[in-house]
Amino acid sequence: MGTAAIELKNITKTFGNVVANKDVCLTVNRGEILSILGENGSGKTTLMNMISGIYFPDHGSIYIGGEEVMIKSPKDAFRYKIGMIHQHFKLVDVFTAAENIVLGAEDAHGFNMKKSARRIGEISRQYGFDIDPNKKIYEMSISEKQTVEIIKVLYRGADILILDEPTAVLTPQETQKLFKILRRMRDDGKAIIIITHKLHEVLSLSDRVSVLRKGEYIGTVNTAETNESQLTEMMVGEKVSLNIQRDEPQNSEDRLVVKNLNCVSREGVKLLQDISFTARSGEILGIAGIAGSGQRELLEAIAGLQHLESGEIDYHDPKSGKTEDLRDKTPMEIRQLGVRLSFVPEDRLGMGLVGNMDIVDNMMLRSYRRGKSIFLRRKEPKELAERIIEGLNVVTPDAKTPVRRLSGGNVQKVLVGREIAAAPTVLMVAYPARGLDINSSYMIYNLLNEQKRRGVAVIFVGEDLDVLMELCDRVMVIGSGQITGTVDARTATKEQIGLLMTKTARGDENE
Repeated sequence: MGTAAIELKNITKTFGNVVANKDVCLTVNRGEILSILGENGSGKTTLMNMISGIYFPDHGSIYIGGEEVMIKSPKDAFRYKIGMIHQHFKLVDVFTAAENIVLGAEDAHGFNMKKSARRIGEISRQYGFDIDPNKKIYEMSISEKQTVEIIKVLYRGADILILDEPTAVLTPQETQKLFKILRRMRDDGKAIIIITHKLHEVLSLSDRVSVLRKGEYIGTVNTAETNESQLTEMMVGEKVSLNIQRDEPQNSEDRLVVKNLNCVSREGVKLLQDISFTARSGEILGIAGIAGSGQRELLEAIAGLQHLESGEIDYHDPKSGKTEDLRDKTPMEIRQLGVRLSFVPEDRLGMGLVGNMDIVDNMMLRSYRRGKSIFLRRKEPKELAERIIEGLNVVTPDAKTPVRRLSGGNVQKVLVGREIAAAPTVLMVAYPARGLDINSSYMIYNLLNEQKRRGVAVIFVGEDLDVLMELCDRVMVIGSGQITGTVDARTATKEQIGLLMTKTARGDENE
């Protein structure tokens, strides 16, 4: 193990009355990969933002190579060779990879693109990056954009790298490739810090793991000497069961039959092409795919939020026994038919909830049209809000708190809780556990399983393949708006699903 690259001593940061970090002490050595684990709101990102110069600590000291330093801006962080790769990339779409990499870099050569391209080539060869420096960002896949972000900080000389949720939108194959590169960097003496929620990745990649809980440092363990349940207990403060129960589907019936769905954007781009599948009652159908492959558009089309060019969406109503075509009906008409399509969108505050309204009012959004009088009844929504707060451990002063004041994870719990409370017959959820800590994630998986047991047809769009394979009965893979395959989640492998994610339906041998 190398010498300490960076040491944090008694770092404290508050925002008003909220204590984000309290007296955190942490050491990262040269030539190691350190994972930082913690529930939502445990202060991981705030801590990393102080190292990278976005925030300044209220109290405490930061030491680089044994010397105390002041990091007041990202520019200071670069001076101390610290680079952070954020979850949301900060690239200029119309520029090439090389132009993005040199943009804003203080270089003795000035902007000599030939010399810069040579240097980018050297970095790529040294660590095994696969990148075309002349390719425009808008032509790139997610993993290529991430590669540009990593080379960008290496180009500036970073030897302490911080990666925030680096595998959130990568396929298993891309994740393995990234891990190989990170191990090469570690072997080259760089200090690497990774924030992630995926415990299996922590155990396969890192040398040590540091755990934060409610803004405080709990401890650091050697990865080789720990396991998932011990790490979860450190994060949560109590033993948590990490098994997703998967029952066999009971009395399964076709609930939603989608045939040859085609959807085109206003610009004429094909979003969905010949999509056909069946969602059955008492079953969880998983949908996998690289981000932006059409998952969102598919759910929106079923929910009546996307205009369809052609195709059928047949809903078999369990109450009347009738078959209804949902095609081209408005979301309100779909609901009036007695079809409850509950949709937890990716953009929680943009599409799911109103940020300035409190939790009770957000409950009323789902049900106020049922009111018979001109006065809105607040009793039921208030009781529902309180049930959700208690049942899902939503951290909030009370049900009157505006939703925008809640952390991302708590916003998600309110949204999922409200949708499930609508007692749907078809429940569609998009990334319901994205960015949630392990405890909250398992709470949501259990809720989905409960719906399945009640005979609901659950359609689950997820990004964590381990979860999709453990929770779902079948997994359907979408690539570039087309279905590339459907597998039995009980027998499929991650590699098999990963390969389906990277091919298009047109690439099949039988076509």
